Amino acid sequence: MIQSAVTVSLVPQARSGPFVFHDDLPGSIRCAAELGYDAVELFLPGPDSIDPKELQTLLDETGLKVAAVGTGAGMVMHQLSLSDADSSRRSQAIEFVTGMIQFGGEFGAPAIIGSMQGRWTPATGKEQGSAWLAESLRKLSEKSGKFDVPLIYEPLNRYETNFCNRLADGVSFLKGASLENVLLLADLFHMNIEESDSAKALVDAGQYVGHVHFVDSNRRPAGNGQLNFTPILVALKEIGYEGYLSAEAFPWPDSETAARTTIQTLRGLLGPSVSET
Repeated sequence: MIQSAVTVSLVPQARSGPFVFHDDLPGSIRCAAELGYDAVELFLPGPDSIDPKELQTLLDETGLKVAAVGTGAGMVMHQLSLSDADSSRRSQAIEFVTGMIQFGGEFGAPAIIGSMQGRWTPATGKEQGSAWLAESLRKLSEKSGKFDVPLIYEPLNRYETNFCNRLADGVSFLKGASLENVLLLADLFHMNIEESDSAKALVDAGQYVGHVHFVDSNRRPAGNGQLNFTPILVALKEIGYEGYLSAEAFPWPDSETAARTTIQTLRGLLGPSVSET
């Protein structure tokens, strides 16, 4: 069954980023639970930034789960990337993500590789940059496997990376590099820019779709843009997707309203399969 999640960021440098909740972890989790979400997706400064026991207490109190953990703070705060031409910097990036894999793994949550993939440069070329990225993802996917969770790789739009921009690019990359235990994140905002038909792209990606960022065309909460979500949900059901639809959106006009708008949109699409408060 498809489940709902909402993003919570505790990274000060990402205060203006597309995360529904910011800063207040206890309050955000409790609000998400009151609105009827199944889980939270966490964007943290690092694996040691919150006490896992305190988080577990909040999860037990509210009945929520952790859908996934982001790793982008490694780029935002430390300018680390998994495709850096400097091997020592790549090692630092791998170490940072490994910490997040271990943190999330304790909660059964996969780590997401988005901005941490970096970019290839003219000096190195795409082939070499892709090889470094694949090597890093291979090491990280093995670590993820120890927690029985996949590693989630996110194709981003052309303005954010020059590696994989479409789901089909991601599938080709995973296949070409023979990467195992790595699935794709289908972010509807990025797809709205890059895909000619988002629903078809999801069907074509099929079993490689491991996580979905549920957001509207303008990165506002679902229901505040131009996307037609019906064919997208039909496509997800066609491929048997049973993961999370996670709200990674701007807190527009504010966090609680953004979270409420998203869950209401989801209920309108999925009906009783989404929790009611």
